[in-house]
Amino acid sequence: MVQDYNIIVIGGGHAGCEAAMAAATMGSSVLLISMDLDGFARMSCNPSIGGIAKGQIVREIDALGGYTGLVTDQATLQFRMLNRSKGPAMWSPRAQCDKRAFSLYWRRILETNCKLSTYGDLATEFLFENQKICGVRTLTGAIFNCKAVIFTAGTFLGGKLFIGLNNFPGGRIGEKSSYGLTEQLVQRGIPSYRMKTGTPPRIDIRSVDLSKSTVQKGDEKPEKFSYLPYLSPIQNGTPQMDCYIFHTNEEVHSTLKAGFKDSPLFTGMIHGRGPRYCPSIEDKLHTFSDKDSHQLFLEPEGRNTYEYYLQGFSSSLPLSVQFDALRRIDGFQNVKLLKPAYAVEYDYFDPLYLKASLESKVVENLFIAGQLNGTTGYEEAAAQGLMAGVNAHLKLSDKEPLVLSRDQAYIGVLIDDLITKGVDEPYRMFTSRAEYRILLRQDNADFRLTELSHNIGLSSDLRYDYTCKKYRDTVSVTELLPQVKIKPTAINEYLNSVASPEISSTKSLEELTARPNTCLYDILNFVPRGTKVDKVKDVPQLPFELKPHVDSFPCIQEVISGDDGSDTYTKVAEMYRSQVLDSVEVSLKYKGYIDRERVLADKLRRLEYIVIPEGYDFSKIAGLSIECRQKLEKYRPATIGQASRISGVSPSDISVLLIYFNR
Repeated sequence: MVQDYNIIVIGGGHAGCEAAMAAATMGSSVLLISMDLDGFARMSCNPSIGGIAKGQIVREIDALGGYTGLVTDQATLQFRMLNRSKGPAMWSPRAQCDKRAFSLYWRRILETNCKLSTYGDLATEFLFENQKICGVRTLTGAIFNCKAVIFTAGTFLGGKLFIGLNNFPGGRIGEKSSYGLTEQLVQRGIPSYRMKTGTPPRIDIRSVDLSKSTVQKGDEKPEKFSYLPYLSPIQNGTPQMDCYIFHTNEEVHSTLKAGFKDSPLFTGMIHGRGPRYCPSIEDKLHTFSDKDSHQLFLEPEGRNTYEYYLQGFSSSLPLSVQFDALRRIDGFQNVKLLKPAYAVEYDYFDPLYLKASLESKVVENLFIAGQLNGTTGYEEAAAQGLMAGVNAHLKLSDKEPLVLSRDQAYIGVLIDDLITKGVDEPYRMFTSRAEYRILLRQDNADFRLTELSHNIGLSSDLRYDYTCKKYRDTVSVTELLPQVKIKPTAINEYLNSVASPEISSTKSLEELTARPNTCLYDILNFVPRGTKVDKVKDVPQLPFELKPHVDSFPCIQEVISGDDGSDTYTKVAEMYRSQVLDSVEVSLKYKGYIDRERVLADKLRRLEYIVIPEGYDFSKIAGLSIECRQKLEKYRPATIGQASRISGVSPSDISVLLIYFNR
């Protein structure tokens, strides 16, 4: 069997699904090859989406027209906005998901795109014409010709599972590995290395004494990930599920340490580096030997199952050691283990050999995304997949790639870090990695990215029209606030209630909103009707003119096509109003910080436009340090901006490069 496609995506994980949908939505004919057509975007480890910085990435994926946010909203079991006690740059949405519903909803979305086909098989061979990729051969002998390949095999490439001294091939437990493709790319000049990750044990919740736990509930008023105008099930009445916090103790630690002699981590059987910020339980005991307790989270796998996973207890220790240690956790004395924890070691490729578009510098029209680039996490993988799908389509259309800058998106930070700094351990996104994090908040990704995406044909008309409406309303409210004045008698009672100093003279809404403890949403309730504040209250109205564009988003048809008086429509309209007012409030409270970061970003962005010619001989430039020359030869930055972020390239080296290339 021989068939032709514009783009072939290998791997049906989070990166592969986003890549396939992005390229197909933009107009390419796409084939998505996956070993299991029921396992799209499967959550191998903890079934949750978002968290610190990761939640911002999912909002960015949604703003660009990706689907991870939409799918998460439909599968959410519990929603929490993390870091509410800190500034808005640190607020990060997180959702606990039903892992089976998540995969099924992804399949539903993939199958609605007429430009996208799926094929259940194992890719075993790349086909080349010279140094350009041109097709894929599968285990069953099928041949698919193409103009570009997006490679997103996750942990399956050379995957090996470890449970104590027992190890066997696999990308996930019960699923086989992929071999041969790594060797082909290494032969063509792309270096490959090994990394390690792991997953915690699965527990029968009925066998655990929950009275020994601290219950962790979802937010009282849960939000969602997608900016589109609809309610997630938990916003529309479906109850949230609880999570439970337990702790290890010295007896648990002693039991685990007794098994270290049979740990593949400490016996040298595992060679790959594991994630620093999501370590196994044995790593924690080894690194933090002074601690006598570690926090554990018992979280649900789905709404209709008693299977829970124990976050914080990832391990590669022998099964008997795991089980013994679990029974020594207070509340776990009668625990039933459904699946053991295990580690998985797999191949990844050096991301320094990628362009900013995620196309290989070595093999033309080969794009690599996800854990194959040395990252960890569903969110980082999905973001790379989306960008690879977009840029593969743009490359075949003879258009410039879409490259997000570090002040535009966390996705820009992620990819820039990978291609300029490389990785020596699994890369995980944090807010601290972004120097412009006050600009890259979770609440404004649509304002930052949706128009950009709509211009290249990815973001839908619905999303673009909705974002424009929201932006216009935000500007209108912001312009009205200085005009609305409030007397002390109307607002002092409220100010006292939030520990904000009373006012002795009339103040504007803008001045009051800019105060640290006040909330614009609440302040409006203390302002008498019959003033300009009526306009502030009435401006954010959900637009019904969006009706014609809902066909591709079944989850919001009920909202947009409903009657004005419907309960669902009323809830969505209130949610929209709250989002507009929150956006206004953040812009006022943090205006000084936002303006300062924008000025700095604009200054440094100029460096991104000074191009270094491809293949340039840096030995010709006098004045560079030896270390700088070595690093520039190794990393091959495309711009002065990229060069400035390479460790070992000093400010004086950048000054020399600026003089030379900016003549």
